[in-house]
Amino acid sequence: MEIGVPKETKDQEFRVGLSPSSARVLKENGHAIFVETQAGVGAGFTDDDYRSVGAEIVQTSEAAWNRDLVIKVKEPQAIEYKFLQKGQILFTYLHLAADRKLTEHLIDCGVCAIAYETVEQDGANKLPLLTPMSIVAGRLAVQFGARFLERQQGGRGVLLGGVPGVSPGKVVILGGGVVGTEAAKIAVGMGASVQILDVNIERLGYLETLFGSRVELLYSNSANIEATVAQADLLIGAVLLPGRRAPILVNRNLVKQMRSGSVIVDVAVDQGGCVETLHATSHTQPVYIEEGVVHYGVPNMPGAVPWTATQALNNSTLPYVLQLANQGLEALKNNPALAKGVNVQNHRLVHPAVAEVFPDLV
Repeated sequence: MEIGVPKETKDQEFRVGLSPSSARVLKENGHAIFVETQAGVGAGFTDDDYRSVGAEIVQTSEAAWNRDLVIKVKEPQAIEYKFLQKGQILFTYLHLAADRKLTEHLIDCGVCAIAYETVEQDGANKLPLLTPMSIVAGRLAVQFGARFLERQQGGRGVLLGGVPGVSPGKVVILGGGVVGTEAAKIAVGMGASVQILDVNIERLGYLETLFGSRVELLYSNSANIEATVAQADLLIGAVLLPGRRAPILVNRNLVKQMRSGSVIVDVAVDQGGCVETLHATSHTQPVYIEEGVVHYGVPNMPGAVPWTATQALNNSTLPYVLQLANQGLEALKNNPALAKGVNVQNHRLVHPAVAEVFPDLV
């Protein structure tokens, strides 16, 4: 099969769909790999790195896109819509619940669009291709939050770890899944005071075995959200409903109650976000201030650490890419987890969670 790897076009997205080591495995299995020139440079991979494993370097985006299977990291941008074609398999992050325009175009063009974030292992409730980037994003959320709490960045000048004689900063995390857990690890390591809110009692029990008394674990309801968010120096949105828009847990009135210069980092922004006042930003302009609070809403946070993120992503995606390359669409019949990743196929919106968001497109 011909496999294309275009250069990412989203703002400051330096990850790449296939690393040279992944390209080598695919080549060894008899497939032809076409990598757009400079596609891997941001992640530390040169064109020669790809040539050395048998990939062909092509000079244009169109040459990389015009293949049977296209492997990316982020959803196609508007300038890439013209490259999508009937019968093509696209394998990447899509987050369609927050992007009606892209959803409509994927339906119209006839591509088979498989989303990393909705590949789900049967019976395990696991999202194997979302997990590695959730780990990265969770850890980065505290790293970025700490930066923007600095006075020079518009924050209130709080050191999360505090110092002897001065209270540490307060970190509130909405959601105790992978993102929330990883964020808590970093926040605890920095010496912050940490609270996690979640609706899953079983998950809270697991987190207690992980953190003990170092983290305050609270059931997520309106009263607890209001009490904790108002006192937070750093609020992290870590809510995930696979394929669906994130619910709004923090309304504008609650944001108004936060202290001036506190920071919100919503990792759920690529699914619409769980904070009413937060909208998507970019690595070029990552923050804005609303109601006196610094808002960070970059939807491709792991793009800030592309060397780490690309390899972490490839470690998880390669087995699925290999199945698609070897078997084509038959892989969807042979692998139920991969089949659940299909969002659009044969001009139809087929993923049930996305269909709930856009019922008129079904």
